[in-house]
Amino acid sequence: MKIVLAGGTGAIGELLARAWHARGDEIVVITRRPHLAKWEMLAWDGRSPGSWMEAIDGADVLVNLAGRSVNCRYTTSNRKAMLDSRVDSTRVLGEAIGRATRPPRVWLQSSTATIYEHRYAPANDEATGVVGIGADAPDAWRFSIEVAKAWEAACVTADTPQTRKVLLRSAMVMSPGKDGIFGTLLRLARRGLAGPAGDGKQYVSWIHGTDFIAALDFLIARDGLAGAVNVSSPNPLPNAAFMADLRRAANVRIGLPATAWMLEAGAFVMGTETELLLKSRRVVPARLLEAGFAFRYPDWPEAAEQLCRESA
Repeated sequence: MKIVLAGGTGAIGELLARAWHARGDEIVVITRRPHLAKWEMLAWDGRSPGSWMEAIDGADVLVNLAGRSVNCRYTTSNRKAMLDSRVDSTRVLGEAIGRATRPPRVWLQSSTATIYEHRYAPANDEATGVVGIGADAPDAWRFSIEVAKAWEAACVTADTPQTRKVLLRSAMVMSPGKDGIFGTLLRLARRGLAGPAGDGKQYVSWIHGTDFIAALDFLIARDGLAGAVNVSSPNPLPNAAFMADLRRAANVRIGLPATAWMLEAGAFVMGTETELLLKSRRVVPARLLEAGFAFRYPDWPEAAEQLCRESA
């Protein structure tokens, strides 16, 4: 297949590009920061038409991962960059598909499990999950949900009648490597800092990188699947249990807890937000399971052990 990855130079883009290139697919990455790679790289600004559009015409699959990292302080300028980078890139990709003589048959559009409300029970699936802030969540968290909604809307409203659209409401993707979220968590564990965050009751939704790649392959192949799809393990778990399993897998005995105020102070110093740790994301992949997708790593203890071995 010819697969175009927009915004494909981050940790997730690199994961997909390596896997698909290794099996023989033709990979084209569209990015603001082209660099030397085993696959083709094209430059764009993420908002304007250009010669990069030629790559869309004749592609089998488009995967849009473009968007400014959310791992930052939610200042006014950063909020604008996070929103605009997602909406503008999605809009212009829709325009490219609309202009194509041979448009992609499927468009996998990034979204996020953060779109669902902060809650502990029941779990959010695609049919019964609630998109919103949640009654006991800080109002400051509303911004992330509004970004996710605008991101999805830019894809849904694009005029691409010949292209099936799938909205990837993805959980945290856990794969080896220092640049991904698992690498960050493993470093914390090895420093004795992977204890419960806050009260530790908030749910963590996650997916092993191997299952993430397989799930996208599954969605590409299944012509009947369109719309929002939760891309996550079927077994989210509370933060305290998640961290304890990580420590066991990493063979670390101590994990110092961090209260909410400690996390606020640390987040300020590190230039990030506590929402990434404290929001309860209890998400399950009902549509994938109903369609027959089989997870290789459905449970976190086994996934964490495998990831630690590969990261050794």
